[in-house]
Amino acid sequence: MDRIVFDVLSRWLHVFFAIVLLGGGIFIRFVLQPAASELPEDQHAALHSRVMARWKRLVMITIGLLLLSGFYNYIVVMIPKHKGDGLYHGLMGGKMILAFVVFFLVSALTGKSAGLQKIRDNSRLWTTVTVVLGTIIVLIAGFLKIRG
Repeated sequence: MDRIVFDVLSRWLHVFFAIVLLGGGIFIRFVLQPAASELPEDQHAALHSRVMARWKRLVMITIGLLLLSGFYNYIVVMIPKHKGDGLYHGLMGGKMILAFVVFFLVSALTGKSAGLQKIRDNSRLWTTVTVVLGTIIVLIAGFLKIRG
């Protein structure tokens, strides 16, 4: 396969899975959580269990594919294009750090670790934080893409 085709496919996959992760977080925080909070506790718990089981699988696949495509895009495609560009690499590094924080938070929110139960107990706050950080990542990525 021609490298340009692989580079474009990798970029498309990266953007698609970023949309899945951020869009899912927005849906959960601003649609599902408020609607589910109106349910009786037993129905709320049942819905939460079913949704999180499905969402967790998608989150783990999405994180894996974002890591693979992101590192490929950065190491193979972008480093050669931005050699010596400190602003680009600094912003990209900040974007990566924020992405790892998002990955941690969505993993904690969908996981079952007893040590991270406090995050799940305050899921509205941490889902909001995840959405805000995801939005900042998209803003940085958009700036880097336009800046060239």
